[in-house]
Amino acid sequence: MKPYAILLAAGLLAACTSNAGYGPASKSGAMGYSSQQIETGRYQVSYTDSSPSKARDRALLRAAELTLLEGSDWFEITSSFAERSEDSRSGGSSVSIGGSSGSRGHSSVGVGVGIGIPLGGGNSGSVTEVLEIITGKGDKPDRPSVYDARSVDINLRGSATE
Repeated sequence: MKPYAILLAAGLLAACTSNAGYGPASKSGAMGYSSQQIETGRYQVSYTDSSPSKARDRALLRAAELTLLEGSDWFEITSSFAERSEDSRSGGSSVSIGGSSGSRGHSSVGVGVGIGIPLGGGNSGSVTEVLEIITGKGDKPDRPSVYDARSVDINLRGSATE
């Protein structure tokens, strides 16, 4: 029975380390997006994920969503940066030793040894991609920092739900 419990616990732990699907962050620093309107037509958009490329793509998708929600056609990235947050559990393997002795005149001694092995597949920490965007209507300006919101939505929507 014990081997099955250990395998079940390891499976549940591995499932917890997988990437979350596209959606809003449940709290600050959690996986998902957050966005804030700075002024009319200007937003700060961020997406946190364990994968830098997914964080970037999903931040772009959220920028496209906001642009379309306000009735605009395109958005321009005016600034962007990525922040990496290291997971406190990513320190590698660990060994712990503990012990106890009996009380009230009992003469028992207990010693325990535990070994911790990281099971996250190397995904330590997370990356938050932060974009500041302005939105616009009409013809898309011909600059590399300007994106057509409908095209971004169509091209990135499928990969964001994986």
